[in-house]
Amino acid sequence: MSTVLVVDDKEMLRDSIALTLSRAGFTVIAASDGGAALDLIARRHPDAVVTDLKMPGMTGVELIEKIREMDDDLPVVLMTAFGTIETAVKAIKLGAFDYITKPFEGDELVVAVKRAIEHAVLKRENTLLRLSGGPAVDASAAGGLFGVDRILGESHAIKAVKEKVRSLAASQGTVLIAGESGTGKEVLARAIHEESARAASPFIGINCAAMSESLLESELFGHERGAFTGADRLRKGRFELAHGGTLLLDEISEVRPQVQAKLLRVLQERAFERVGSSTTLSVDVRVIATTNRELREEVSAGAFRQDLYFRLNVLPVHLPPLRERIEDVRVLATHFVAQIAEREGRGARRLSDHAMDLLLTYDWPGNVRELQNLCERAVVLAPREEIGPELIAGWLSGPPARAASRSSELPASPGVVTRPLAAAAFLDPQGHPKQLAEIEREVIVETLTRFEGHRQKTARALGIGVRTLGLKIKKWKEEQLVAPTL
Repeated sequence: MSTVLVVDDKEMLRDSIALTLSRAGFTVIAASDGGAALDLIARRHPDAVVTDLKMPGMTGVELIEKIREMDDDLPVVLMTAFGTIETAVKAIKLGAFDYITKPFEGDELVVAVKRAIEHAVLKRENTLLRLSGGPAVDASAAGGLFGVDRILGESHAIKAVKEKVRSLAASQGTVLIAGESGTGKEVLARAIHEESARAASPFIGINCAAMSESLLESELFGHERGAFTGADRLRKGRFELAHGGTLLLDEISEVRPQVQAKLLRVLQERAFERVGSSTTLSVDVRVIATTNRELREEVSAGAFRQDLYFRLNVLPVHLPPLRERIEDVRVLATHFVAQIAEREGRGARRLSDHAMDLLLTYDWPGNVRELQNLCERAVVLAPREEIGPELIAGWLSGPPARAASRSSELPASPGVVTRPLAAAAFLDPQGHPKQLAEIEREVIVETLTRFEGHRQKTARALGIGVRTLGLKIKKWKEEQLVAPTL
């Protein structure tokens, strides 16, 4: 139900207009002068304003000018008994959405207000679509899932996280999500928002690490026209745009001291001023912050305000790294492969059992983000429906987390290797897991042998560039890891 502010110094007319709009389904608040109207706008955030032109103290035109300073998107319908072209043109130029001439019918007023609100809603939705996408890995990871279903996995650790999300969603308190980069903190934040009573309201995110101090302050709190060089118009900040919904402060540990002080105030008082303004605006926003650092250590080092830390750490939740819930790799990889294959129009794609085993041996330093990137590359480069281990082995760097769980032979890849790789191929003579770099080298040498040294065919079969293949061979020759004649 939209809220309309009616401003008129004549009580009888004000009450009549309020009654007309109430019967049309609007929530109506009223003010007898411009000063009271501005106070209600700051506190109540109406969806539209209907104001008389001629009022003592502050005219309707002057009120429009003040409203434009506070909220450039708030639609205003002007009522005037002086329906001259000059008055209408001046009102529209100052930012009025429309005007109606007295005397008018109640239906005429209702239609004007509805049109004004619909126009403002479209503008706001366009802005929210631009700002609420979030990091690409997290937005795409959902795959159309909603709420707690966004959080994929069946491990005990992730089940505990899901239960906590349901509890946190029922609260209005500030949430602090801690976890390594790539674990899916933004997915978790969206799940909390979507499970909460604010789900129908905006979810706005901002990456605090990607902006300078001055830009971040402007993005969070907005700025007035002329507040600094290049500020050619009033701009709302993320707090205003997220009114009624949830604001995600991604990587909160990167915020500098001056902005930390402003954040502390808005968390305490739910009020702030735009950059370059002395007008205090109130806001109803739930804040969710994320960090990949230990904030207590940042506080001890003097890099983060202790009082802000306590304000943020009301409802803490830790998202474990993928290596601590390695059993979730199977669920995540299967989901990513199917989702990406559909998006890319590649037809059915699936990871072979032995490819999945290889994924389960890896430590995943880049967490879920690294797994998703690998799955995307595999889907795009796979020459057939089944994605085998020979395609992905070279993309995994560093030591494996554990030995492969299967002991059966890996199937041959048609047109790629001359003989199947046994499970023993993943182990050294002492039975310890080989380095993935060594497995990669063996697969490439096998493929080169199959194609009688033809590098173009080898590169095409393995899904890598010819130059990349050449550089690897050159490096191995220099290190005397392969035959000089290769």
